[in-house]
Amino acid sequence: MATTKILYKNTNLSYTDKGKGSTLIFLHGFLEDSKMWNYYLDYFSKKYRVIAIDLLGHGESGCIGYIHSMEDMADAVFTITNSLNLKKVTLIGHSMGGYVSLAFGELYPDNVKKIILVSSTTRADSPERQVNRDRATEVIKKNSDLFVTMAINNTFLEDTKITHAKEVQEHLDTALKIPKQGILAAVEGMKSRNDREVLLHFAPYPISMIVGNADPVLSIDDITKEVENTDSDLTIIPGGHLLQIEAKEELLEALKNTIK
Repeated sequence: MATTKILYKNTNLSYTDKGKGSTLIFLHGFLEDSKMWNYYLDYFSKKYRVIAIDLLGHGESGCIGYIHSMEDMADAVFTITNSLNLKKVTLIGHSMGGYVSLAFGELYPDNVKKIILVSSTTRADSPERQVNRDRATEVIKKNSDLFVTMAINNTFLEDTKITHAKEVQEHLDTALKIPKQGILAAVEGMKSRNDREVLLHFAPYPISMIVGNADPVLSIDDITKEVENTDSDLTIIPGGHLLQIEAKEELLEALKNTIK
């Protein structure tokens, strides 16, 4: 799929743009790039305009510092949507891409039609998780390839490593191409991100959540509590954290039902 580059703060942002109709913006997670969504772009581009963006420091998008806050990443996304004169978009964010979607929704509420969080949460890092991020930073500084390999290995369910060995290896290969600065900047940005659970209660647009029932990164109980007493809907499907690989068809069905 052909990529487009746009200048942002002395670096390049990369994205793909395909199809016509209402706009869906696909945002990938940490240690991923926009190609993570290719299967879904092919499907939804038949009915929608689909745009997939390489977030700062990932894929073919450059870095702007050593901390990429979720607001920085959201501003980069807005730079693209604004350049294309897009007014009302549906944001579909996986994991870190979900955090960016929420930051975008907070900063530019008038530009949002809907937010769909995939394997993500509205809550900030717990103190324990922040300590783990600090430990990760130390490992990355010493040996980023080791960190990436460990992180990818820990993100997938054990069965997936056997049944989807080719896709897991391709994902690892993609992650190993991400520059150390991009990895560090994203970790720092996620660690310091704001809690946005309030958006589930007061956002002027709907927020939906899709999560795997065996996600090793997120607590299903916590996610369920997040959406309690809100108008947000939660769809739980069989799978882990990387649903695009572990539950490709189930995620497609969930997205079809959630987007419409």
